[in-house]
Amino acid sequence: MNLYGIRAIYKFEMARMWRTLMQSVASPVISTSLYFVVFGSAIGSRMGDIDGISYGAYIIPGLIMLTLLMQSISNASFGIYMPRFSGTIYEVLSAPVSYVEVVLGYVGAAATKSVILGLIILATARLFVDYSVLHPFWMLAFLVLTAITFSLFGFIIGIWADGFEKLQIVPLMIVTPLVFLGGTFYSIDMLPEVWQTITLFNPVVYLISGFRWAFYGVSDIHIGISVAMILVFLTLCMVLISWIFRTGYRLKP
Repeated sequence: MNLYGIRAIYKFEMARMWRTLMQSVASPVISTSLYFVVFGSAIGSRMGDIDGISYGAYIIPGLIMLTLLMQSISNASFGIYMPRFSGTIYEVLSAPVSYVEVVLGYVGAAATKSVILGLIILATARLFVDYSVLHPFWMLAFLVLTAITFSLFGFIIGIWADGFEKLQIVPLMIVTPLVFLGGTFYSIDMLPEVWQTITLFNPVVYLISGFRWAFYGVSDIHIGISVAMILVFLTLCMVLISWIFRTGYRLKP
């Protein structure tokens, strides 16, 4: 294992975060804070509890998951797309590092950025809404596992995209609607029975439900199923990345 190569890629990607703090950190924190102000403080104070939890506190896991998914995909996809765009990817591919080490460097940095951002948003939420974390270990485990999984997914998107506009198609047109329809602002038990069944085909439901269980001990889906779904998606992403490097898909002319 070429630890020097992994560290070089990791440090290069992390340095980009510190150079663009306003875009990488401040912007998503401010955007999510607006959700806390509007839905948590303003609207939440006029709504009843859900499963014995105040509405403002109930939506915190979903909002953190929204930012986590978007930032994980964005950080990883942009991180690998720029070397492809500038042509420096060939230097990486010709260097004495395996594809596993390349992925560890890029995905590790993207996941680290997302976890840091998620923890900042979690701390910021305390300014607007009172909440508790019943299972802090599982909360952190879900945070890290989700960040890694969707950073891998973002890495795939960064390789697939052949233009800057395509980097935003999946996060904006697919991931965001799935998060909003995945129980971020409500419990799926509040839906009609038919829509409850349809919602179960939304993979984000399992992420938000498991993350909410770590906070309050309540969930729409059994925690074991939530963990299993994350691991399945993680495995699929790893298999697809392995195929990409084995075949050279969009990496070699």
